[in-house]
Amino acid sequence: MGPQIPWLVAACTAADGSHWAVQRWRRHQANFGLPPWRPGHGAWELRLSHWRGQLAQLDVGLDWSYGGRWHHLFGRLTYLGRPVHGFSTTPTGDPLDRYGRVLYLDTLDSAYGPGWRRENGFVSRNPDGTFCYSFVPHESHSGETRPPGQGRRYRLAVSGPGVTPDIAWEGPGLHDFDPENKADRACEAEMNELQRQLATGSKPCHE
Repeated sequence: MGPQIPWLVAACTAADGSHWAVQRWRRHQANFGLPPWRPGHGAWELRLSHWRGQLAQLDVGLDWSYGGRWHHLFGRLTYLGRPVHGFSTTPTGDPLDRYGRVLYLDTLDSAYGPGWRRENGFVSRNPDGTFCYSFVPHESHSGETRPPGQGRRYRLAVSGPGVTPDIAWEGPGLHDFDPENKADRACEAEMNELQRQLATGSKPCHE
């Protein structure tokens, strides 16, 4: 029996011990909770993978950024203990090589409305595979200012390296930061230290 993977349609383990899987999910969606506005937004994709051994791993943490003003998500993407990242992107952050991976962030029951909505997409960074994202107001493609999209839960998904399966993480959101709350201050200090440990070569996240 192979490892557990999200959005599974069908899977099998071959006689040689390798695994095959088909996954189905909507990778490309309009950012900031907007309805589809570009061809391909919201389309279902069938994703075929064939691999041996372990899957890639997403390590994700939550805290607050800019002195507690905004909710913040951060982490690292690795495969077999090594960081996963590309080497070049477009000005808007799209990978320009086959190594880069876009992480797709969804938010549940947010200012965008009930249910799961796409917040944004971003790449894991060279050279340590880290990422960080603050839930701040954004300007949409039409010039509209969208509110911060923090939600009750978050889901982060990414295409696996090589021909390995796509993986996902899901976890609860945070309450607003209270500077008078000792537990909030301790959590923020702990998460800031973890970010420094993860970022072994890329620019540190805003604390």
